This record gives sequence, C-alpha cells and structure tokens, in this order.
Amino acid sequence: MLSDANKNTADQTSSRLAAFLSPLRKSKAFTYLWLGQWIAMLGSSVSVLILPLVVYSLTDSSTALGFAMTCYMLPNILALPFAGWIVDKTDRLRLVMLSNSARLCIMLLAAISLFTGTITLERLYIGLVFYGLMEGVFNPAYSALRAEVFTPDIRNAANALSQISIQGVRLLGPALGGMLVTAASPGAGFALDSVTYLISLICFTVLGRVLASQKERHGAAAGTRIGAAESRTAAGTAAESAPASGASVTLKKSSVLSGFGSEFMEGVHVLRRLPWLWITIVAFSLLNICYTGIVAVLVPWLFKVHHGLPPSVYGIAMAGTAVGAILAAALFGSKRDWKRRGLVAYGGALLGGVALLLLSVVTWVPGLVMAMMLEGFGMMMFMIIWEISLQELVPAESFGRVASLDMLGSFALLPVGYLVVGRLADTIGGIPTIAIFACAGILILLTALCSPHIRRFE
Repeated sequence: MLSDANKNTADQTSSRLAAFLSPLRKSKAFTYLWLGQWIAMLGSSVSVLILPLVVYSLTDSSTALGFAMTCYMLPNILALPFAGWIVDKTDRLRLVMLSNSARLCIMLLAAISLFTGTITLERLYIGLVFYGLMEGVFNPAYSALRAEVFTPDIRNAANALSQISIQGVRLLGPALGGMLVTAASPGAGFALDSVTYLISLICFTVLGRVLASQKERHGAAAGTRIGAAESRTAAGTAAESAPASGASVTLKKSSVLSGFGSEFMEGVHVLRRLPWLWITIVAFSLLNICYTGIVAVLVPWLFKVHHGLPPSVYGIAMAGTAVGAILAAALFGSKRDWKRRGLVAYGGALLGGVALLLLSVVTWVPGLVMAMMLEGFGMMMFMIIWEISLQELVPAESFGRVASLDMLGSFALLPVGYLVVGRLADTIGGIPTIAIFACAGILILLTALCSPHIRRFE
C-alpha cells in the first residue's frame, strides 16, 4: 500500500510538472517569445541595479535619483496612449523589435560613456528620456503579443512559467550586477545589457517566422472551409455577398470617421464594463507611488548610504525579491484553479506592503533580505492574477488600448511619486519616509477591498 501511495504521489508530481512545462511542448511561438523576453530581462535587471549606484556615485542626493526616475517614467507615460492605439493598428512584433533595437543603442552609448569617463547627470537624464519613450512603446506591444501567443490551452502555465523565468533572471541579474560593479565597472553592466538585447532580437526574428507560418496554415484551412461552403450552395453565397459589401462600406466609413480620440475611448468603454479592472487600475495608480517609490529610490539608499553596505549585498537583497516571486509563481502554477482570486491578489499586495514597512525597522542584513523576499512573493501573487484576468476579460482587438490604459494608470503618477519620495527623504529622513509610504499603500489596498467587485472576483 505504501508503494502504491508513493507511486500515486510520483504520478501526481510528474503530471503537475508536465502541465507546468506544457507551453514549451505545445507552442513554438511561446518558446521564442519566452526566450526573447527573459534574455532581454537579464540585461535590464543588471542595469536596474547599476543605475541607482551610478547616480549615487555622482551625487549622494535622493532627489537626484528621484529626478532620474522621473526622466525615465514621464516619456514612458506620455507615449502609452498613442502606443496602445498604434499596437492595435500595426504589427505588434515589429514594434517590439523596433523598441528593443533602440534600447540596445541607448545602453551601448551608456556603456561607452562610463568606460570613457564622460558620463554626467545631464547625459544620463537624456538617455533615460529616450529609454523611457521606447519602454512606453514596448510594454503595450509586448503585452498584446503575449495575449495572442498565450492561448487558452496554455494560459495559466504560460503565465506562471514566464514569470518564474523572468524572476529567475532577476535573481541572477542583481547578483551579477553587484559583482560586475565590484570587480569591473558599471559600464560592464550596461554593455551586458546591450548584448542581451541583441540576442533577444534574434529570438524575436525567429518568432516572426513561426507566427507567419501559423497564419499561413490557418489561412489555408479557412480557405478550404470557405471553398467547401461555396461549392455546397452558390445561392447562399450570392445572398451573403450583399451584406458583406454593406459591411465593407460601413468599415470604410468607420475608419474615416474614427480618430485617435474615439479609438482611445473604446479602450475606456471596455474598462468601464469591468469593475475589477478599472477599480484596480485606479487603486494601483496611487499604490505604485508608495511601493515603487520605496523600491526604486529608497531601497538603494537604505543599503548603500544608510547601512553603508557594498553593492554585492544590495544585489543579494534585490535577488531575494526574485526568489520570493519565483516561489509565488511556482505556488500559483501548481494549482489549476484558484478560488476568490480578488482576495488572493490583494492579499499578496498587502503582504508586499507589510514587507516594505519592515524595512524601516529591521537592521539585521539577513532580515532585510527576507523582507525583500516577502515583498517579491506578495507582489507576484497579485501580478499573475492580474495578467491572467486581463487576458481572459479583454477582447484581442482592443487589448493594446486597454493594456496602455492599464500602464497609463499604473505609471501616470510615478514621476510625481519619485520626486516626492526623494524630496521627503532628504527633508525628514529615509527611514520615516519608508514607513509613511508603506502605511499609505496598505491603506489604499484596504480601501479598494471595501468594494464587493474586488472581494468577490473569481
């Protein structure tokens, strides 16, 4: 009996693993999209760690870092409404490749500036402006492309596997970035980022061929079905031709009359019909000021300036965030169905807020790392549920615009948040600022949970 029980356990484990890895087996498109993104994420995760260290090496001001993050986020935000409209009207993969090509050039120039010692705050700010602009184009394009590739038969596993791999790269990236800064120079990290963008472009090129092949097969199958229908009844075809002509005229009139404003408002109308989406977007537009301001501006200050720790320790702490996120993604992906997803998602975000609050009172280095792990775990539980709900609820033809509205809501107030967090930290101190913004974030989440649309979301 014990042997049978062990066999059943092994079979269940094997079945879960097979289901978890099924996207790699079933979809070539997923495989190349997955490879292209997480390879690019490797370089980006190194740069994310190095950027604050570069700013703090030029000046010890939290305000300067806050302004640097504002230079990155503001063009990102301004690009989003137009990018979402463009995404739904053009080739999404081409936009992904265009934006990644531009970011490759930017990171290469940054590496050269650091190697030659010609980097200045002003040049760094200019580079961040263009990088943020390309990020604003990339994000809705990639989000829409992912929704297209993550078909319903692989969606849960694809999202979980994608997040685990990305967080795995983030686990490696900060540690690698810390070692590069310690052993070589920040320029080496930016150079690595440019190389990963190049490899990513190769993967996306192959993805384009796979998607083109799939469309050709689907088109041939559709043509066969249409031909069979026409051969069965010529009269039916003739009867249907008049409405088709009328529909064509209607589409032409619509394309002429509709402008950017009406296209943008279509995304707004989709959101209005889905309270879970728009309430969460509003809540997180405020929450991200609190959480992202702490992580982007004050966590680097906490490790480098307040505690005086070497870059490698900061890298380990940021890697801890990835470890927590991987654990959350593995937990989510191991279960086919989750009940009360709204409560689970917001519970994870609350857990992230508690973890950030702990940073203001914990001084023991392993305790700081564990707090970052807890933050990563909680926010990943929210993130996966949010991505899946978007893919389930939003029509494919409107996905780019809705995704851009989601990102616009999430990022719109971040430039103000970065400036306020940096300025307040320089005025009253970083530790009180961490505590204030962590508590404010927790309060925002509790307020959103008062809505039954959030609590009862399945």
